[in-house]
Amino acid sequence: MIGRVFDALRYAKHHDAGRHGEDLAHRFLRRNGFIIVARNYRLAAGDAEADLIAWEGEMLVIVEVKARSSEDYGSPDRAIGEAKRRHLLRVAREYSRKSGVSWEHVRLDVVTVILSDPPQVKLFRGALSTHS
Repeated sequence: MIGRVFDALRYAKHHDAGRHGEDLAHRFLRRNGFIIVARNYRLAAGDAEADLIAWEGEMLVIVEVKARSSEDYGSPDRAIGEAKRRHLLRVAREYSRKSGVSWEHVRLDVVTVILSDPPQVKLFRGALSTHS
């Protein structure tokens, strides 16, 4: 029973950090000229999600946000594996198709957030390949 409580608290803390990181990334992108059109966009099947979807000029940008309390174990973007990239590609394909955007105008970006004081937010344009 106590183990379940600790697991629930650990999940809640992780979820709060992720949500806070997404909030910071959202504000950062808006300050840098991005137009945010969706947040936590999930496919109908429910098995793939993009943290943020935005426009930067004529580019449709699918954004993965990775937040960590520190860089003690490396940069947060190292936590993005091939499975996550494939999920983001699926989201990008569906959203671009629904929006009528050609694939040449789609980009996969990563925003990393270190939850220090003050927070460190970095944008990596085109960090993930759009090729299958």
